[in-house]
Amino acid sequence: MADHVTFGAGCAGRLFLPDGAAERVPCVVLCHGFSGTMDRLFPHAEAFAAAGLAALIFDYRNFGESAGEPRQLVDIDGQQEDIRAAVAFARGHGRIDPDRILLWGNSLGGAHVINVAADDPRIAAVVAQIPYNGFPRKVEGRSALATLRLQGAILWDALRGRLGLSPFYIPMIGAPGELAVTATAEAEQHVRTLAGEGERTLWRNEVAPRAFLRMARYRPAPERLRAPLLVCVAAEDHETPEEKTRVLAERAPDGELRRYPGTHFGFYNDPAIRDKALTDQIAFFTRDTSD
Repeated sequence: MADHVTFGAGCAGRLFLPDGAAERVPCVVLCHGFSGTMDRLFPHAEAFAAAGLAALIFDYRNFGESAGEPRQLVDIDGQQEDIRAAVAFARGHGRIDPDRILLWGNSLGGAHVINVAADDPRIAAVVAQIPYNGFPRKVEGRSALATLRLQGAILWDALRGRLGLSPFYIPMIGAPGELAVTATAEAEQHVRTLAGEGERTLWRNEVAPRAFLRMARYRPAPERLRAPLLVCVAAEDHETPEEKTRVLAERAPDGELRRYPGTHFGFYNDPAIRDKALTDQIAFFTRDTSD
């Protein structure tokens, strides 16, 4: 069972606590990726709690159950503030050891946790799964015309933001040829996973694309980390390619790299890949938080 919690700028979350722990336990703060919502991380939080670690999941501002307007707008600086608020909440909880806070981030969240931990020397360890480290030079399956359409949508939405107008939303995921952030056959299949195939879900397949202007200049800084870093990459990842993400482990003072088969979406859609990664991540976190 998980407790409903709130903290920071109206962030809503769930806290999973391990059964039977008499002493304070380490806590993993899980940070989802671009446009993600916390309900996709329930299996991860449950796995960490079963291993004796508390796990805190939450929605960033403007997404899911959390407050904030406009909706579906990725605010990079605001999301880092939300992570810091989640860490502060965990440190203040009576069953959590404030000096054994662990950060776990996926995709864009993987970049966030590196940067937040770099500014917080009390963070015990960091996992960055398929982390964002800049846009790929070429997006597989996207034509020059599709690229121009997406760039036009980004600029139009940014202009609307400057004028105080509502966002010009586009789908996060679409079929090949559609105007969407990611438009591939595999991504279209992934929509069914994110949407829960008829189950209640917090995730919505739309986003305000102006956020990409800020993302284009945003990078994680692993060289500033004091905490150990585990980077988990996918061998055939086209969204966060291995050649961009593996360097994060190489640049960290205490970095490790784990490579898994499959694509970016395998960490969501393939239970075998997800469970193998979680086993490795639990071992990494447990090693670095043992008394």
